[in-house]
Amino acid sequence: MHRVIKGVVHRAGVNPQISAHWLRHAHASHSLKHGASIELLMKSLGHSSLDLTSRYLHIDANQCTSKFLNMD
Repeated sequence: MHRVIKGVVHRAGVNPQISAHWLRHAHASHSLKHGASIELLMKSLGHSSLDLTSRYLHIDANQCTSKFLNMD
C-alpha cells in the first residue's frame, strides 16, 4: 500500500510527505472533528487502547474553553 500511495502522490505532484500513515491520521482527525466518538474510532483503527487513539485528538484553533466559563 505504501508504494501505491507514494506512486500516486508522485504522479499527482502533491505534497511528497503524504503517506498511508498520513491518510490514516487525516481520516481519524477529520472523523473526530465531525462528531465520531473516540471509542468508534478506536475500533475502526484497530487500536487496543484509548490512550493510543487519543493521539489523534488535536486542538482546533477555532475552539476555546472560555465559552465554558461563567463570567457572571
